[in-house]
Amino acid sequence: MPIEYGKQLSVHETRIPGLLVLDLPVHGDARGWFKENWQRAKMVGLGLPDFRPVQNNVSFNEKVGTTRGIHAEPWDKLVSVGAGRIFGAWVDLRDGESFGEVVTAELDASSAVFVPRGVGNAFQTLEPDTVYSYLVNDHWSADGQAQYTFLNLADETVGVAWPVPLADAELSDKDRAHPRLADVTPMAPRRILVLGAGGQLGLALRRALPAADFRTRAEFDLADPRSYARVRWSDYSTVINAAAYTKVDVAETERGRADAWAANVTGVGHLARAAAENALTLVHVSSDYVFDGTQDPHPEDEPFTPLGVYGQTKAAGDALVATVPRHYIVRTSWVIGDGVNFVRTMASLAGRGTSPSVVDDQVGRLTFADDIAAGISHLLSTGAGYGTYNLSNGGEPQSWAQIAARVFELTGSDPKAVTGVSTEEYFRGKSAAPRPLCSTLDLAKLQATGFTPRDADEALRAYLSAP
Repeated sequence: MPIEYGKQLSVHETRIPGLLVLDLPVHGDARGWFKENWQRAKMVGLGLPDFRPVQNNVSFNEKVGTTRGIHAEPWDKLVSVGAGRIFGAWVDLRDGESFGEVVTAELDASSAVFVPRGVGNAFQTLEPDTVYSYLVNDHWSADGQAQYTFLNLADETVGVAWPVPLADAELSDKDRAHPRLADVTPMAPRRILVLGAGGQLGLALRRALPAADFRTRAEFDLADPRSYARVRWSDYSTVINAAAYTKVDVAETERGRADAWAANVTGVGHLARAAAENALTLVHVSSDYVFDGTQDPHPEDEPFTPLGVYGQTKAAGDALVATVPRHYIVRTSWVIGDGVNFVRTMASLAGRGTSPSVVDDQVGRLTFADDIAAGISHLLSTGAGYGTYNLSNGGEPQSWAQIAARVFELTGSDPKAVTGVSTEEYFRGKSAAPRPLCSTLDLAKLQATGFTPRDADEALRAYLSAP
């Protein structure tokens, strides 16, 4: 059968989610033919994922009826024909509702198929001397860490109608021995990796994303290049960076400055590179300290104007993350979660009958770690546009003194026991980093994605009433 010339480049969906059939333009004359087998800009523009291939494998098949498969690997691939013609069969072997779905098609040089990770691929040659090509986005591994999934070519459940009966076909002993569908372990999806799993946000993310892989600093140190070599990045789709150096005042010291830059800049730079090289989505948590507090409220695109070392390192980290093609920078303020924090300190003081002096000229909103985790989960699950999003709790902005008085009230103490003082008065005679006086974040962009954080006072009441 001659090659079909004159097709327009096009991409077509199939019954298997993510499995795409491509029509390829083939140009021929008396010398033979020519085609663009992989053209990133054009194909991605038509809907093919930008799957970033790293290896090209070619299979030469001498006889009609040569049959290979059904193999599902933990990577994406673009399969095509260089010479001859094949009957292709694809079976979804991923965990999910489409498990076992089958698509078949005949391919010549004018066709190709994009096969997503976990979809089984098989073909049978319909002409002698057929050349079959695999363009893949990960390197084959013999170390036993990668998960490969196989299905028997003769499985009765999927019932592929092979043009050449398998009894008469050329196939390997390994392919004959693959399991039936009922015995196949479905390929699990790529996971989410959470770094900084021992902090306030990390603990909240454990509740919001229980299926993720969580690493504490002891298990993964952002600033240590050796940490990155121990991760098989192809097993992950997303990495959430909940780790940071947050000792705002200590960051102004010689040792603190070095530690802050190591974690918040050097480490984030390593992580940004790993995310970009492995086509991961990187979620990075930022801070209101990247601003000087003169604008009210702060929009996402406000230029950086950090006042102190901590804010400078967070701004530098944000700039690095912004170079990653698939990134979310989640900017927060005044984080409250598990562990020692302002709300628990005020509740403890109220319980002991102490009358504290609290800053009354710094204004913003509390951000509860559970709401940050919920917001991150929302951005990922809805596929919101990449970029920067402000995320704090809602409601009227308040000063630290107002929040402290509310904590006293909610815990049954006299809110009048809290005395307001200016930032200048509070830190007089103390070594402290400069703070932005306004930390209020504009939440309109986040709300436009369909996520509205809880009112800060509602979240505060729930936090204080939790056992």
